[in-house]
Amino acid sequence: MFRYAHTNIIAKDCHKLIEFYKKVLNCKSIGETRNQKGEWLDKLTGIKNAHIVGEHLLLPGYDSDHPTLEIYSYDEMYETPETNTNHTGIAHLAFEVDDVRETLKKVLENGGSMVGELITVDNPNNDNKRAIFVYARDIEGNILELQSWEEM
Repeated sequence: MFRYAHTNIIAKDCHKLIEFYKKVLNCKSIGETRNQKGEWLDKLTGIKNAHIVGEHLLLPGYDSDHPTLEIYSYDEMYETPETNTNHTGIAHLAFEVDDVRETLKKVLENGGSMVGELITVDNPNNDNKRAIFVYARDIEGNILELQSWEEM
């Protein structure tokens, strides 16, 4: 087997961030909570006395147990400077939604923020569809892309 399994976010407060992703972005609990520590985790992470808590959330649009968004917190964490859309590494998590404006409204009402502007782009090379995009941030500053497609 070879398949994509999950993406991990290390959160300042995993419980609050988990609730945000469930409430705003329709991720679902699948009973995979974690409270892990031990020599095996120290060896895996390279962190002495590592201890993580959190949960795997099923990403919207999937019917089984994968792929998931894994949101954890460590007992000891280091702050990362706020990233921007042009930083190297993973830039954003993208969600295709029914209504970008409504989803953005939920992001903002639940403590998230906008990065740029909401845009609409006619894309005739994509089966004559119009794209609606916006970049936003979750409650901990991780960048989200919200997108929807409609007939032109």
